[in-house]
Order: sequence, then structure tokens, then C-alpha cells
Amino acid sequence: MKADARDIYQAWTEKFDSWFAQPGELLMTPEVDKPFFFYNRKDWGGHPHYGRFLELKKDELVEMAWVTGKGGTRGAETIVRIELSVRKEGTLLRLTHSGFCNEESRDGHAENWPEGLEVLEKALCPEE
Repeated sequence: MKADARDIYQAWTEKFDSWFAQPGELLMTPEVDKPFFFYNRKDWGGHPHYGRFLELKKDELVEMAWVTGKGGTRGAETIVRIELSVRKEGTLLRLTHSGFCNEESRDGHAENWPEGLEVLEKALCPEE
């Protein structure tokens, strides 16, 4: 991503409603073991999500337990891990989403994450 690691980290923690969560529908404190709840953007279906932060390393790592309502993770607590590495051209973002209870749930999330990351990139670098 062209954005710097600090901005990406903030987008996954304190500014999650600037690109993923529906504004006004986010309850999130970026601290380990603190629960969060939000509805994702209405144009993405407005599905409820909840979980908690498992590990946070400022500007380097966000790991969270993640449950998507309305069928998404089928009630399974999955793990979303965001690893950030600074590069000359910006930041390498590695997203790993694991722990799915079935292939359908896994494949649905694998299909949707690229669109989400495009939205994140546009939110952080609108002139691109």
C-alpha cells in the first residue's frame, strides 16, 4: 500500500469507521482484550461484527478475534492478523484471516477482503 504504516495501523484501530465500519456504528477501543462491536458499511450489507484485540504492536501488527453475524463466520470466532512492514514505496500489508468452520465461510471472506483493502487504500490515499 502507498500509505505509511502509522496511517494503516490507525485505520485498523482507532479509525476503523473511516473505511470499514459504518460511521456511528463502531464501539472499539484499541487495547488488548477489549471487546469491539460494529456494523460494517451499509453498502456491504451492514452486518454485525464483534470480537476483541488479541495483539497490538503500534504501526506493526493488529491481531483480533473476529465474528461476523448474518452467516459470515457461522458463529465461529476467527482470527484476523494484519502485519505491516515498511518499504521504500509505502507499506507491505499482509492480511491473514484464519479459523473458519467451513470452506464456504472462508471463501466468502477471501473473496471480499481484496475489495475491502481497495477501499482502505482509497481512504488513505484519495488522490491515487
